[in-house]
Amino acid sequence: MQMFDRLVAVMARLRGPDGCDWDRAQNFASIAPYTIEEAYEVADAIARDDPAALKDELGDLQLQVVFHAAIAADRGAFGIDDVLAGIVDKMERRHPHIFGGAEGADWEAIKAAERANAAVTGALGGVALGLPALLRAEKLQRRAARVGFDWHDAAGPRAKIDEELVEVETATDAAHRAEEVGDLLFAVVNWARHLGVDAEAALRAANGKFEARFAAMEALDPAFPERSLDEQEALWNRVKQDAAQRQG
Repeated sequence: MQMFDRLVAVMARLRGPDGCDWDRAQNFASIAPYTIEEAYEVADAIARDDPAALKDELGDLQLQVVFHAAIAADRGAFGIDDVLAGIVDKMERRHPHIFGGAEGADWEAIKAAERANAAVTGALGGVALGLPALLRAEKLQRRAARVGFDWHDAAGPRAKIDEELVEVETATDAAHRAEEVGDLLFAVVNWARHLGVDAEAALRAANGKFEARFAAMEALDPAFPERSLDEQEALWNRVKQDAAQRQG
């Protein structure tokens, strides 16, 4: 705990009267985007299998935890020890077969009890608003499925995609179109869930593939921006074929 205590002390100094003006001015809302960004950078380091980067990014993420706790302590709400005590208690509570002598753990029952104790009402209660939209859609769908509100198989959400496509195409104005596109994306996530596909991870992988292929096109032709769309499309197909041959 020595280095952790040092980090807590550094944050206290930064937030103190003789500390950093920027750090003192921050609140939960102002640093929340940085917290989310750091979590994604941890995930990115993992995806790139880069241990050195992962070490750095985990440190940045830990700083965010200490930062939020310091803000809370300044308000008299809670401190870092309360944060640590809470997660220790939760892990022990969720693993009674390890820490409590029970023979097994009913994970869903334990989480349901936690939601009840936290006064979370409704099957969908407690799904964080700050989650990425695709991930939150999947969590909402899984919660609904627990109480029986779900398609029997993948055919249902697949048909729903066709229905939503028509509604996008027949939307009457920009707001209506945006609403229907949202419904379409929700339906795609639902279909992916039924197929056993993590929609968030799948889209992240697709983003990475697009970036790699686009960079490959630019490397093949430095004058890529000046090329016609047909010429650019030919380069795209060439890159795809090269990638397929390497994978084959």
